[in-house]
Amino acid sequence: MRIAVFTGSQAGPPSHQHAAAGFAESLARAGVGIVYGGGRVGMMGTVADAALAAGGEVVGVIPQHLVDDELAHPGLTDLRVVQTMHERKAAMADLSDAFVALPGAAGTLEELFEAWTWGMLGLHAKPTLLLDVDDFWQPLLTQLHRMVDDGYLDGRRLDALGVVHTADGLLEFVSGYRHPERKWRKPPQG
Repeated sequence: MRIAVFTGSQAGPPSHQHAAAGFAESLARAGVGIVYGGGRVGMMGTVADAALAAGGEVVGVIPQHLVDDELAHPGLTDLRVVQTMHERKAAMADLSDAFVALPGAAGTLEELFEAWTWGMLGLHAKPTLLLDVDDFWQPLLTQLHRMVDDGYLDGRRLDALGVVHTADGLLEFVSGYRHPERKWRKPPQG
């Protein structure tokens, strides 16, 4: 099993770094591979370093322009260089069995929402989760609940978004995951 990890290229607070390292180490010790953006910096580097130190498989997918900027992690199990950010996300999705967002910024949100939306549209049936470190995702969850309350988001979609605090919680959620029906279906011909 491999989990795509979306997280920031900035370090964030020490408590987030510690949680990310512990999470990655726990996944590695459970025999779960990590697929991530291939960077050596910030929370991304923390996740990769911790998983590698624990003997885990870490697959990085990084666009050439970031390799050119010397941001690629030099010690990964497998580093795949692609041309565009779109190719990066598609490759990460293909290589992964589930998606989890750790604390991060705009890029983390963009990756999270794309993976979650692809599931809604029936492009995959893989679980999408949030690792809620220090209640980082609570404001986002408040907004998502507002979207449900105002009729923009089906509550079943929000219920399918996992919110966990540990690697064990993620593995438990993934093992019991039931993907909701596709958002859009062609009406039956009659």
